[in-house]
Amino acid sequence: MYYSLEKLDTKKKDPIILGIESSCDETAAAVIQGRKILSDEIASSANVQALFGGVVPEIASRAHTDAVAQVVKNAVEKAGITYDDIDGVAVTYGAGLLGALLVGVSFAKAFAYALKKPLIAVDHIRGHLAAAYLDCPTLQPPFITLLASGGHTAILYAKSEEEFEILGATLDDAAGEAFDKVARVLGLPYPGGPHVERCAKEGAANIPMPKMLKGGGGYNFSYSGLKTAVINYCHTKEQKGETFEKADVAASFQSAAVDVLVEKTVEAALEKGVNTITAGGGVAANGYLREELKKACEKKGLKLVLPEKRYCTDNAAMIASEGLIQYRLGNFADLSLTARASIPLSATLKTVQPKPPKKTVGGNRE
Repeated sequence: MYYSLEKLDTKKKDPIILGIESSCDETAAAVIQGRKILSDEIASSANVQALFGGVVPEIASRAHTDAVAQVVKNAVEKAGITYDDIDGVAVTYGAGLLGALLVGVSFAKAFAYALKKPLIAVDHIRGHLAAAYLDCPTLQPPFITLLASGGHTAILYAKSEEEFEILGATLDDAAGEAFDKVARVLGLPYPGGPHVERCAKEGAANIPMPKMLKGGGGYNFSYSGLKTAVINYCHTKEQKGETFEKADVAASFQSAAVDVLVEKTVEAALEKGVNTITAGGGVAANGYLREELKKACEKKGLKLVLPEKRYCTDNAAMIASEGLIQYRLGNFADLSLTARASIPLSATLKTVQPKPPKKTVGGNRE
């Protein structure tokens, strides 16, 4: 093995983990010591992507290639540590844009190999879930987590740091995806979520929107009907030559998209008998969602743990946070690790990790 297993102390109180994230249009690196963030660096190509109305994979990959070495260097220097101080190198290996992921994974493998440090494969979604520990280092399961991102939206029961149960999920579009599609219909810039939120502040939620619950209630829901309702409303008005207030559409959509998530998340906490709720994913940065969750939790006497907004969107600190969990579990990857564009949510929550090679006589590994 390229690093010494004998010198590896997975019981160390506050190991130093370097996190590297490159799943979409942001090249990020962060260093944490235990649950404390020592540095957090991001180089984004979002401004370039906005010119095309969305992320162009080839442009994102090129931007990662140009930025990753310097971003990691900056993160280590701002953390006030040396490369030798690092205990583990955590990297997003999926899910995301394949080319973008390959840049981060390739760099992390070379970096870990050169420093003789263990490599930790991190699922991007588990990174979002682990962001809560950065906001509240004393957080301990069990608790309920609302996952709301561009690719997944679900209500989860955290049984332990590594084990989650899916209580309910969207049966089609994710919340973040719906926000982006509605933004395009309203002629708002990329990325859509923040612009819909900004627009909604100027309007009123006075346009009827469809219910999102599926299967007679429970914790499953659907965004496709809501998205279609917005599209049909806008197109019908345009075809009739009638005007409408974009701000009212944005506010009505946002209320319908968010209110059910808040209601069902709180309901799940009460049903499971836990007193803490967390949230993760890009949509968890939405101000309306954060405020409604806060009010609902206060009303029911529940504790709410919300990561700072910057740790809800893609960042490397959350990758390092999940890397810490996997480091303590002894889940390390070998140099055959490769990127995966898609990882099912069910696999994500079963703690699927690339297994290290088997030992052979003489201490080498196959």
